[in-house]
Amino acid sequence: MRVRAAGLLLTAAYLAFIGWMLLRPHYVAWVPSPNLRPFGTIREDLAMGGLEAARRILAGLALLAPLGVLLPMTGGRIHTSGLTSFARTVFAGLMVSLSVEFTQTLVPGQLFDVDALLLNTTGVALLHLLVVPSVRGALRRREAAGPVPEGAERGSQGPTPRATRVGIAP
Repeated sequence: MRVRAAGLLLTAAYLAFIGWMLLRPHYVAWVPSPNLRPFGTIREDLAMGGLEAARRILAGLALLAPLGVLLPMTGGRIHTSGLTSFARTVFAGLMVSLSVEFTQTLVPGQLFDVDALLLNTTGVALLHLLVVPSVRGALRRREAAGPVPEGAERGSQGPTPRATRVGIAP
């Protein structure tokens, strides 16, 4: 229950931060046209050179990537299919990215970019695949091991048994 509450709190805080960061007006003298052609912006980034292209593409991947871990945390499910969890998380990440992209069109200086949508969703998927299956597996193993007796550490055999005291008979 605490994991789910922490997941909800962290997800809400992260989405508020993303909203604040991405939905601020950009006052610039020149604004490019919206990109509706897949991989158009990525091709332009790659044409800029290796280091700048890597920086821009990694920034697009990393922007919403934490949702790949935070969204499954909000569900609080340990025993769920990996494929179902992956599909649910990627779809939710896609919807968040799509919402941000469409909302950005209402802000001066911000335009829709389909490549941002692709990169953000790919980042969510990659981080989910890298982190969630191993963490869920560890939580399942920990749950299967059972509760840890008081005064003992996980992996030990527990506290030393003690003989009960029996009173002397008359």
